[in-house]
Amino acid sequence: MEELFDEMRAALWTIWHRRWIAIAVAWGVCLLGWLVVAMIPNSYESKARIYVQVDDVLSEQLGIAGDGREEIRRVRQTLASNVNLERVIQGTRLGEGIVERGEMDNAIAELAQQVAVESEEENLFAIKAMVGKSNLSDAENAVLARNVVQKLLDIFREEHIAGNRAGIDQAMAELDSQLEERKAELEAAEERRLSFEAQYPELIGGSQTLSTKVQQARTELRDVEADLAAAQSALAAIEGQLSGTPRTIMGPGGATGPRGALMQAQAQLAELRSRGLRDEHPDVVATSRQVDLLAKQAAPSAAEDAGGTPNPAYTSLIAIRADRQAAVESLQARRAALQSSVAGLMASQASEPAVAAEANRISRDYDVLRKNYEALLQNREEIRTRGDVVDETSQYKFDLIDPPVVPQKPAAPNRPLLLLGVLVVGLGAGAGVAWGLGHLRSTFATPHKLERAFDLPVIGAISLTLSDAARALERRRLKQFAGACAGLVGMFVILLAIEVVSVGTVA
Repeated sequence: MEELFDEMRAALWTIWHRRWIAIAVAWGVCLLGWLVVAMIPNSYESKARIYVQVDDVLSEQLGIAGDGREEIRRVRQTLASNVNLERVIQGTRLGEGIVERGEMDNAIAELAQQVAVESEEENLFAIKAMVGKSNLSDAENAVLARNVVQKLLDIFREEHIAGNRAGIDQAMAELDSQLEERKAELEAAEERRLSFEAQYPELIGGSQTLSTKVQQARTELRDVEADLAAAQSALAAIEGQLSGTPRTIMGPGGATGPRGALMQAQAQLAELRSRGLRDEHPDVVATSRQVDLLAKQAAPSAAEDAGGTPNPAYTSLIAIRADRQAAVESLQARRAALQSSVAGLMASQASEPAVAAEANRISRDYDVLRKNYEALLQNREEIRTRGDVVDETSQYKFDLIDPPVVPQKPAAPNRPLLLLGVLVVGLGAGAGVAWGLGHLRSTFATPHKLERAFDLPVIGAISLTLSDAARALERRRLKQFAGACAGLVGMFVILLAIEVVSVGTVA
């Protein structure tokens, strides 16, 4: 930090030691800069605000309102086009003295940078123009800026309000011509489509439709197979219940004989199988052997069954089994039909790929032509209806909110800021030149700099002692320097006052 302080003190001493050079350079830079600022012509900006109403009640009732915001966006983009700017130049003083095409192109490019169309709100936008010609006076530049904006407004009215009828008539003629061409093409495509479908009815709609049919058939086949598996499982369950249910109900005491034991063993075997146990399971094998043994023992008493009563549960199970068997057979028949249909569709798709490709092309061409024809027909009807009401109501209405006026004050340049900037640059340039001259000479402002330069210790420093005559001379020179600085600042204040007074008296 101490070294930085020493450097700053040395720099200030160097500038102060050569202060007359610094103030001379500052005067020269400031005078030159202020002269350049004075030569910059004033630019005046004129502005007009326009409101565009896109809500047309009659057009909305007729269904032809369209997108007014898109129209506004198009107007904003085309209002400052080269064609319109050329018309502005030819209709104002900007076109004076322009003879060759190159001069006109340069004038258009210059005006394009000075004209702007900006949106302020959804339906409100402003047209701005800034003009600053060096060969014209301030009053003439202000009037010219207003004329440029007014000319742009006139072009806007001519092209987008009064010219709607001519545009509609031209659009109707072009649409009628296109509709005749599309109608002939659509009729020819329809004839080719009908002839092809008569020859290949399974390819109606193209191979895309055929692929859709195959996919639908496969999906339905998977659903049928899932239903069939569920129906078969339900049938197996009812078969298991039926095998464990006796056909007749035994009388009193019959349940204690061999026949009753056989029925109990059969019920146990049915229960094991209903639980999902296979025939190889030890419990199922043991129960099956018991059933076989009891069946042999109960054979002599089989005649007793004739005297029993029918079992209602067994009869109900028989009816349920019949229904489930019918459902399984129906699903099996449906699955077979779907498998046959899928196979036929796949054969049709793979047997003649060229025919399928032709079906695709015919269907695609017909759909494209039909959509284009319908779109053109709808556009023609909308334009025809709009043409009937365009004289009374247009798609959008034009309202001038703020008309262009002659500006009273210049918009550019900001001379007070430029004058202050020149003063700052002049003072900085003077200080920089004095500091640079000090570094060009091999002098040392402080003892520390001398020590660092020679790497030798400095014993001491001798201060400057002035006589009375020298002090009087120094005071006189200091007053002269202060007068030079005050004169520079006074010149800045005078120029600033002149600028304020001249701006207030432009109109």
